[in-house]
Amino acid sequence: MKIGMGSDHGGFELKEYIKEQLAIEGYELVDYGTYSMESVHYPEFGEKVARGVVRGEVDLGIIMCGTGLGISMAANKVKGIRAALVSEEYSARMARRHNDANILAMGGRVVGKDLGLSIVRAFLASEFEGGRHETRVNLITAIEAKN
Repeated sequence: MKIGMGSDHGGFELKEYIKEQLAIEGYELVDYGTYSMESVHYPEFGEKVARGVVRGEVDLGIIMCGTGLGISMAANKVKGIRAALVSEEYSARMARRHNDANILAMGGRVVGKDLGLSIVRAFLASEFEGGRHETRVNLITAIEAKN
């Protein structure tokens, strides 16, 4: 599985830690930036990862800023993206199983490294269940199409 990752300076340390761990676990990774703790604007990196997912460059995305709020809002502006802001494992699993989330968002200043990695593992290990959930995801897509 190929994973796209991106963060601003507030999520940089968490991104680097998770990137290192996922590489050890054998995931193929694409780092869309940022590449340092220098202050940057989170919308660019949310959009970069989202566009990578939509174009098929990566299978799923993981994005981080200080809270995860701004970067997830930016990613969700890209048609076809369902970015889920998550701070614990249960929601990470449900985001994939019930909402077919294609991007996981987290706050680098909200979750610690170990919890962040557990959240990522739960997200990546889960698959969309379809069925009644597919109907609901299609309703979300229909709203997006109207706009």
